[in-house]
Formats: sequence, structure tokens, C-alpha cells
Amino acid sequence: MLHLIDSHHLSTPEVICVAVIEAAPDRLIMIDCGPANVFANVVGELRKRGLDPEHVRELFATHIHLDHNGGAWRWQKEFGTIIHVHPKGAPHMVDPTRLVGSATRIYGEQMDYLWGAIEGIPENAVRITHDGEVIRTGEVDLQVIETPGHAQHHNAYWLSSERLLFAGDIAGVAIGGGPILPPCPPPDIDIEAWLSSVGKIEKIAPDRLCLTHFGLFPNPKFHLKELSNRLTAWAEWIKNALRAGKSEEAIVSEFEQFAEQEILRSGIGEKGVAVYEQADPAAMSVTGLSRYWKKHHPEALAVSG
Repeated sequence: MLHLIDSHHLSTPEVICVAVIEAAPDRLIMIDCGPANVFANVVGELRKRGLDPEHVRELFATHIHLDHNGGAWRWQKEFGTIIHVHPKGAPHMVDPTRLVGSATRIYGEQMDYLWGAIEGIPENAVRITHDGEVIRTGEVDLQVIETPGHAQHHNAYWLSSERLLFAGDIAGVAIGGGPILPPCPPPDIDIEAWLSSVGKIEKIAPDRLCLTHFGLFPNPKFHLKELSNRLTAWAEWIKNALRAGKSEEAIVSEFEQFAEQEILRSGIGEKGVAVYEQADPAAMSVTGLSRYWKKHHPEALAVSG
């Protein structure tokens, strides 16, 4: 049985979804646990459903970004949970010094408020995943699907028995009936890799997608098409702004208005815009996509004389 738990990040609903699978009477699987500051919320929600948090034997991390798995250490420390993670993400789970340093440069004094404490995980509690491998827990088989693009250390997890793909961020952010947006934070955005990962998912042909931001979605074919189209359009928007010689500060202001209008067109209102901004800050996408162009295609930014 699948449980989708709203972690109520910063007391806001529909920002971070924690998926839990009952794999056996005393074995639970979790996909993405959220940051440390939602740990108590998730534990409480499990208990309300009659589930024992001590039975969370294994945590499958789609990637190591703090909103997804900044609290993984709490599950390991409190309940002995084993953490499955991409090989490029595993070292940062064991020693999060660089991860914390990078995030602190972005979030500054808001780090603790946004994410809570961050600690390392004993190396013997971290399991490195391999693309295509099937990991059996209790009566459940999950297949690792390596899906870079949003992050180079990103996995999706395929539950073939339910034809359900736990997509992390590779299938975007979609909240409350709003549009499907691509979260594009620095430092690893790679448009070509992302579109290739989307193609990989399309070949699997799931019946449903589970997004950390937020929940279950049918019609993956149309969902992924909208995501790909918007990812390409956003990348072009940022490229054109950079080619025009605008500063990143100016681009952020314009792009925030652009993204807000895309969200408002869906009819979910200003409250919905605020939830999207919490789950997928527009300024982060400006920085991530600007870095993508400068790193991967600097020639595209050249303006002919």
C-alpha cells in the first residue's frame, strides 16, 4: 500500500510530499524524506496512519538537495534507516560539508529556518545505487532509473508492479492544478541530459508519476510533454536575456514576473503562486539556467557585431 504524506514544510501544505510504501508488515520504504525540519511532522503522520516510523527500513533518495533529503540523517540516527543514493551523491551524504557550504552561499542566515540541522550519515548506512538495478525490500521491487538533468546525481525509482514512477524533480513541479514547471537550481542543470532522461521515462511508459512537489499524476505522456516544452522555453528565455546583456539581478526580477504570470494563467491564484515559489523559487532557476548556458554553451551567448 502506498501512502503520500504531506510534510507541511514551514506549515505550508503541498510543498514536499513524502512517499511511503508498505513492503511487509514490519517494513516500510520511504522515497525522499524532506528536510530535517519536517521530520517530526512525517513521524506524526505515519503514526496517525497506524504505521510505526521505526519500520522505515530503507530510504530511497532521488537526489541530495536539502528539500528532498536534508533530513535523511535523522531517519538513520533515530531508526537505523538505510539510505540508497546515487554514487555521485553518496559522498555528500556521508560528509555534507561541501553541500552545506554551497547551500549556505545561496540561503545565508535562512539555512536553519528553511531546512533545519544537517549532519553526516555513517558510511555503512549508505548504499550506492546502480542504474537499472532492482532492489527488493520485503515484497516490493524498486528499479533504479538514473535520470540526470536536474542534478547529475538524480535517480527515479520504478515500481513496476504498480506502473508507478517516483520521479523526484526530473518530472518537474506541479501543485494544486497549476502548470508543470521545471525546477532549475544551480549547479548541475543540463538541458540535454534532462530531455534525455525524459525520453528514458517515456520508454518505460508509466501509468502514473509521483512528484516530490507534489503528489500523484496520471497521463505521464502529456505531463512530460508540457514539462519538456516549458524547460526548453525557459532555457531560451534566459539565453535571450543574457544575450541582451542584462544583469542577473535584472533578469531575476523579470523572470519572477514571467513565471508568476504562467502560474496565474492556470487559475490557482496568488496563494498558489506563493506555494510554487516555496517549492521552486524562480530566482534559483535564473541562476541555474544562466550557469547552464555559460558552462555548456558559451558560444550561444555571443552577440555578433
